[in-house]
Amino acid sequence: MLDTKEGLLMIQSLKTFIHTAQHPEEADIIIQNGLIVDVFSLETYEADVAVKDGYIIGIGTYKEGKTIINAAGKYVMPGFIDGHIHIESTMVTPAEFSRALLKHGVTTVITDPHEIANIAGAEGIQYMLQDSKYAEIDIMMKMPSCVPATPFEQNGAALKADDLRPFLSHQNVIGLAEVMDYPSVLQADNEMLEKISMTIEHGLTVDGHAAGLSTDALNVYSAALIRNDHEAVTANEAKDRVRRGIHVLVREGSAAKDLLAILPAITERNSTRFSFCTDDKHLDELAEEGTVNYAARLAIKNGLDPLIAIQMATLNNAVCHQLKDKGAIAPGYSADVLIVENLNELRPSTIVKNGKVVDLNTLQAKHAEIPALVKESVKMKKVDKRSLEIPLQDGQKAMIIEVLPGKLITNKLIEDVKINEGFFEADVVRDQLKIAVCERHHATGSVGVGIVKGLKLKSGAIASTVAHDSHNLVVAGTNDEDMLVAIEAIEQMQGGLVIADKGQVLASVPLRVGGIMSEKPYEEVVKELHQLHEKLSSLSEETQNIFMILSFLCLPVIPSLKLTDQGLFDVDSFQHIGVGLKA
Repeated sequence: MLDTKEGLLMIQSLKTFIHTAQHPEEADIIIQNGLIVDVFSLETYEADVAVKDGYIIGIGTYKEGKTIINAAGKYVMPGFIDGHIHIESTMVTPAEFSRALLKHGVTTVITDPHEIANIAGAEGIQYMLQDSKYAEIDIMMKMPSCVPATPFEQNGAALKADDLRPFLSHQNVIGLAEVMDYPSVLQADNEMLEKISMTIEHGLTVDGHAAGLSTDALNVYSAALIRNDHEAVTANEAKDRVRRGIHVLVREGSAAKDLLAILPAITERNSTRFSFCTDDKHLDELAEEGTVNYAARLAIKNGLDPLIAIQMATLNNAVCHQLKDKGAIAPGYSADVLIVENLNELRPSTIVKNGKVVDLNTLQAKHAEIPALVKESVKMKKVDKRSLEIPLQDGQKAMIIEVLPGKLITNKLIEDVKINEGFFEADVVRDQLKIAVCERHHATGSVGVGIVKGLKLKSGAIASTVAHDSHNLVVAGTNDEDMLVAIEAIEQMQGGLVIADKGQVLASVPLRVGGIMSEKPYEEVVKELHQLHEKLSSLSEETQNIFMILSFLCLPVIPSLKLTDQGLFDVDSFQHIGVGLKA
């Protein structure tokens, strides 16, 4: 017998829903005359929708209710659900993020706070949960599985299973986030298996991160009950995952744009095994485009059935992450409802969130208090010119990180480079720039240096403390002097993005919250980002967001060549290597 407070509240809610389902005239909202988008059967049909206390309680023909919304000639569909996103990568706090996103009809997101966890550990996660209480959308979290991502770099904190266990009982925590340390899974490491098993024991789900893995490795992931993944970058990779019972989260963000490559793998027979996610998207793009709503629209434009696209952006994500009351227009489901003009553009004219009509003009975010550990996170030893040197002998070839357009994976290149008095010198003609990752959590003075191709920077330097996943300071440039100017500017403002040229800071975006998020309203941050990109356009020919590209050049779990504060890292062999090749 349920005798807890929560149990008694549940019984009372059920009684209310059952009563109102039989007496819909007492509903809070009646949406009349619309065409309901049925994501279960992939059809549309005309009916009214009754809403009570934040839930849909009936579908039929209703004449009375406290509030009537006429949806004649329009479509009534569930709110969008983003299957995987890192809020910190938008560079605003959860409450601000929700204001920017709700206008696009995204009413629920599943997020992994491993960015802030790599900086401030459990205290960082707790801050994200606290600030999410003030969000206009539902922010569901999965606990970071790999902090640090690998033992081959220095970050701000380490989280063991015992550190994560208390969070699993939080009402907004729904699982374990992307398991990216695949060697630990393949080797059946006890610490990793404890994280997986305790999550499953709580009835929650485990997310995958199978970047570049073989089909044999995918077998191991699925056998370990890791049943979704967002790292497929081709149609064949997507099919390999589906065949092994792994749900494919089709990613379309700022740096990783995998949707069009995966689209040929999606059919009417297997579409329930696919859904949309974002992973990482910069705020200026998110504020303008949204996230999975944009992905669905892009898929439709490229030939996907609109009803399948909507299903992938709603119900499929709910099923994948066990959100049993979200993702559909049906009795007993959350009243997160969009009214749209047509099924190609999917732009909401009316948004109902938790049973209330949203007035976008009156949304004002409240915020949780920011802990000192989170707000003062840049602790560095002084970086000088010697720290940035790459010793090479005349005629010696070098290993180079090559950026691939629209991909997080990189190529390993071996090329001749410019050498001046025994050291590498950046060459803008060959598009060979210097890149460095500087440890910034414990003032160890550790600096890793390498060479990158594909940023197309013609002058100056760019630097950032948004550098996945350890979020050390990453800087790339055409000369050491501007690189040092950018490093010093970031240290002084306690994190952020900087452009420097000819010894001067041209533009910056301060990110005082962990060095990765701003304290400001999202509208102000968007303006700062526009100014940043405007200055950058005069220095670089690259049309992609090169700050986003730069941030992923430090992630040593995505093939093939990356850079950490410990040096150049070969992801394929999972070890550090030298820049210069033996003659």
